[in-house]
Amino acid sequence: MNRIYEFLKKSEIYYLATMEEDQPRVRPFGTVDLYEGKLYIQTGKIKAVSAQMKQNSKVEISAMCEGKWIRVTAEAVLDECIEAQEHMLAAYPSLQAMYKPGDGNTEVFYLKNGTATICSFTEAPVTITF
Repeated sequence: MNRIYEFLKKSEIYYLATMEEDQPRVRPFGTVDLYEGKLYIQTGKIKAVSAQMKQNSKVEISAMCEGKWIRVTAEAVLDECIEAQEHMLAAYPSLQAMYKPGDGNTEVFYLKNGTATICSFTEAPVTITF
């Protein structure tokens, strides 16, 4: 899990894919956190991406860094724990003007039942399951 977290953190921006009915939706994200051994992402409850993950928890993440890329396939699980929200926002002070733990809008999702594959053109792929 640490390797996935470090890759996404170093990438700074990753792309999260969800489904809205039969239409894929992809958007850039920048929040990633490792809390209690789980990989977390953050969004606002009012955003369409939140509703999409609640309706269909299957997500994919893709990012590139230093000539390698990662693809993460997992299920996103809403965690309403205030401590998880606090941990995430402590790692991203710039978001604290828009989000507050327990404000009714801040949401964190952890990823489970996942597979991450790190690839490059020069090395064999590395697959991590969690």
